[in-house]
Amino acid sequence: MITVVIATRLRDDRLDYLTAMHASLTRQSVPWEAVIALDGASPDRLPASLAQDPRVRTLALPRPVGAACARNLALTHVRTRYVNWADDDDEFTDDAMSVRLDILESTGVGWCAGWSQDQHPDGSTTLWRCPTPPGRHQAGEVWTYWKSPADTIPIGPTTILARTDLVRAAPMGGLVQGEDYCAALGVTSLAPGILLPVPVYRYRKHPGQMTAQVGYDQLEAAAREHAWAYGRSLRAVLRGGEDVGSATPWTLPRDHGHGLDISA
Repeated sequence: MITVVIATRLRDDRLDYLTAMHASLTRQSVPWEAVIALDGASPDRLPASLAQDPRVRTLALPRPVGAACARNLALTHVRTRYVNWADDDDEFTDDAMSVRLDILESTGVGWCAGWSQDQHPDGSTTLWRCPTPPGRHQAGEVWTYWKSPADTIPIGPTTILARTDLVRAAPMGGLVQGEDYCAALGVTSLAPGILLPVPVYRYRKHPGQMTAQVGYDQLEAAAREHAWAYGRSLRAVLRGGEDVGSATPWTLPRDHGHGLDISA
């Protein structure tokens, strides 16, 4: 019923995290499979626990293409009714799949999401309640809880379990970061869904995570502007209108962009 799509470059510092992600999948009480997009990495480096699991299939890409492209190419290999994006350094809670699958099957909505937790190096967790309130939401409503691009995103992209046809219609955005913002807004704009007030995903906090890297802030404003405007325009078009507004032009940070302003 469920496929988890993960992109990875099988970096040394993330192999143990990927093994832990797989272990969290083995604790699920409903059937699942996974498609692992190897972003320019050799299949020989895949941890043994994943390589020996018949539920895990790999897509070996001949060169690095980036997370967004790798995930989208892996999406072509999904053969189940539902799909969930995941990162190679995170984990699912033990009942993440069953609690959302039950909702999807019993209500007929297109997607079901939950809250997430930040998992710290000492093993402790901190709950993150997304701005979107729990309950049923009509198509396009989730975007309304993202008041401006600078605010916290309205829902956790990897907390969403959705119909595969919806995810294929709204895959990862063409961005080097923040591509999952577009995916979350796309799916939630195309169909009604339900947000559950329970954690279903754990974001691992560690020095090697992408958001902790030097230079991450260089394009974050631009990625948010793009995703926010995408969600607004998609909502307007699907409601039979036209989005004639404009996003606030972004500029490269002065300390990284040599003063270059491309807002014109």
